Amino acid sequence: MSEAPAAPPTVSADDTAADTALLLSPPRPRAGWRLLPARVVAMCAVELQKLRHDRTELYTRAVQPALWLLIFGQTFTRIRAIPTGGIPYIDYLAPGIIAQSAMFIAIFYGIQIIWERDAGILNKLLVTPTPRSALITGKAFAAGVKSLIQAVVVVVIAALLGVALTWNPLKLLGVAAAVLLASAFFSCLSMTIAGIVLSRDRLMGFGQAITMPLFFGSNALYPVSVMPGWLQAVSTFNPLSYEVDALRGLLLGTPAHLAADFGVLAVASALGITAASSLLGRLAR
Repeated sequence: MSEAPAAPPTVSADDTAADTALLLSPPRPRAGWRLLPARVVAMCAVELQKLRHDRTELYTRAVQPALWLLIFGQTFTRIRAIPTGGIPYIDYLAPGIIAQSAMFIAIFYGIQIIWERDAGILNKLLVTPTPRSALITGKAFAAGVKSLIQAVVVVVIAALLGVALTWNPLKLLGVAAAVLLASAFFSCLSMTIAGIVLSRDRLMGFGQAITMPLFFGSNALYPVSVMPGWLQAVSTFNPLSYEVDALRGLLLGTPAHLAADFGVLAVASALGITAASSLLGRLAR
């Protein structure tokens, strides 16, 4: 004879009341100070997922810094025409090329957000509860992580060429922080320009117009002391100069103003995020 079926579990009145109360009043959302970091991390992760499908950009962008170090660096090391404070020119150049390669990745990041606008992705993101500042910050630091990967490639190339770089873990963490902050600023600068020009072609033109002045108007290739007076003034307002100064101080041990360098990079990143966030709505119209 088969056994009698088991009786269904009883549901207490307290459990039913709790479920009904949950339906009538949903759980409270996270507080703003908890929501923003979570959304920033989520947006950054979404951006970095794209690297799993296409790593071509990282490989192709490694060619230019390799050429700078192999050709320009080694040639000017032999010429000895640029004062470097007693270190080989290729050693002096390596931190500048790290900053340059990171900037070149970040400065065209606005093209991606225009593509997202054209594909309808940006409008879908804007109707979510995610704050605009979180969207921009997530994209900015995703650009920073991509730039950091590029910086690692340049460091490896420089080490193979015999550049005397430090391997102190704390200093390398400082290098990573400088690259992240600077790349966040340059990507936000690109997204700000995208919010003004609203076109990929125009953004490409503006990006190409400002990359070389930013690069040659910094201390990436030569010390500020050899610049003409007007270019020294430009270098003072160029965030790339502060990134290069921090990288040289950390990687080579040359005299640097690390507190001022990181302070300027942090303020520039914050201003860039604010500007790009304010123009994001105009880009989506």
